[in-house]
Amino acid sequence: MLEVLLNCLSINKEVIPGEKMKNLSKWLMITAAVILLGAFLFPIWNIDLRAPQYPEGLGLRIWVNQITGQKEGDLNLINNLNHYIGMKTIHPESIPELKVMPYLIVIFSVMGIAFGLFNRKWLKIFWLALLLLVLSYGLYDYYLWGYDYGHNLDPRAPIRIPGMTYQPPLLGTKQLLNMNAKSVPSIGTYIITLSILLAAASTYLSFKKEKRIDGI
Repeated sequence: MLEVLLNCLSINKEVIPGEKMKNLSKWLMITAAVILLGAFLFPIWNIDLRAPQYPEGLGLRIWVNQITGQKEGDLNLINNLNHYIGMKTIHPESIPELKVMPYLIVIFSVMGIAFGLFNRKWLKIFWLALLLLVLSYGLYDYYLWGYDYGHNLDPRAPIRIPGMTYQPPLLGTKQLLNMNAKSVPSIGTYIITLSILLAAASTYLSFKKEKRIDGI
């Protein structure tokens, strides 16, 4: 995918002078950092539910700072349905990750802009490695969040089925009683991915520039 991006940008070390390559590398990194802020504009993950009694579907939209319904009223309706099977009520304001993630996005964006201005490959590698580490932990934390909601059920729930759990899939689809749950990345995740690819392209150019200098 990185090679495709580089080809789209017409990056060719044989024809780009060293100074232009340096500037391109700098602006790719700065652009990557600015684009990362676009994750605030769209959900990062979608959970959609379909059942015969809800042909139009229900859905949750997970943002970096909130959880909303696909439609107005979906979150409350899902909470009411979850009550009958003993799942916890989803209170977005009580989820600490939704308070931390906005700060992390802003910090990574500011760091990325600063590292782009310094334009040092080891700073870009550090930024990429740290971002991927945080994102990996975030995905694992999302799995744990789903596990807790799906397994730790209220024993006094009106509907109890021995051995049944209701953890939504981390990725893909899963049948939960008469509900079909689908969990997929949303636009915010694709924006983060684009930011990573641009930063990787910037790092690639930094390596190529140093290699060229060493070869002179």
